[in-house]
Amino acid sequence: MSPMQPGLVSVIVPVHNRPSLVREAVASVLAQTHRPLEILLVDDGSTDETPSVLAAVAAEHPEIRVLRQANAGPGAARELGRVHASGEFIQYLDSDDLLLPAKLERQVAGLRAHPECGVSYGWTRYRYADGTVDSKPCKGTGRRLDRMFPAFLRGRPWHTSTPLYRASVCAAAGPWLPLRQEEDWEYDCRVAALGTRLHHVEAFVSEHRDHLDDRLSRRAATDPGLLADRASAHAHILRHALDAGIPADSPEMRHFTRALFLLCRQCGAHGLEREAAALHALAVTAAGERGAPGDLKAYRWAARLLGWRWAGKLATAAYRLRA
Repeated sequence: MSPMQPGLVSVIVPVHNRPSLVREAVASVLAQTHRPLEILLVDDGSTDETPSVLAAVAAEHPEIRVLRQANAGPGAARELGRVHASGEFIQYLDSDDLLLPAKLERQVAGLRAHPECGVSYGWTRYRYADGTVDSKPCKGTGRRLDRMFPAFLRGRPWHTSTPLYRASVCAAAGPWLPLRQEEDWEYDCRVAALGTRLHHVEAFVSEHRDHLDDRLSRRAATDPGLLADRASAHAHILRHALDAGIPADSPEMRHFTRALFLLCRQCGAHGLEREAAALHALAVTAAGERGAPGDLKAYRWAARLLGWRWAGKLATAAYRLRA
């Protein structure tokens, strides 16, 4: 880890084959009203002109450093950036999103005014692929939360561009997992398990952009490799929730129990039988003393009779017919 510099914000941007979008992401960081800052561009094994683009922007701006690794996914790329970061605060930014100019200034001020808080977040706006912008904060960024748990068991209510972390919180949370899907949700649930308190900015601070370029999330429900990573992330998230003492009968844990069961069926349908069996067992664990729901028990018998793959295929087909 690099020595921490008070007041410095380290902005970590993993990038893979996005030469034009990353230029715009970097420009949004350079336009920040807060100083000092450093920008760590992590080239995750790009195979197009992205490396030359990163080298060019780094040559123009002394606050930019370029790090490189063989393609290993966004989790590993963010971790490489984190261990080289020197800032008191850490901002993660996907290479296709933008920071709005006063973001870092507002959130640094908020964390300084509220030393009990470890993360600051604000509103994020959604820009559609056709260029239109939603006027309301997207996901849950317009909602004020004091803490991340138990709300984060319902899903990640912000985008990667939304929060600003104290570096001390990131150090306490530990390294990013080398996952390609839901690594960000798992990481935030690890931060949540620390009991981290939140500061909220009631203003737009970042922009999440839809586009036609490749996104891992578009294949998350069908790609076996990404499904396996999601299974791993879900297992870790449950452990964080149990460590945080979230009761099995809470609405949030009930919701996550269903999420485990849904992913169990998806994994089974795509031939990931080991992951399906593990997720089913985790769903039973999440149900706790209240007991597993009847359909969860029935599914276990179906899997014993048919195998996890065919049980998943039939359950998935039945779900599509109902929809």
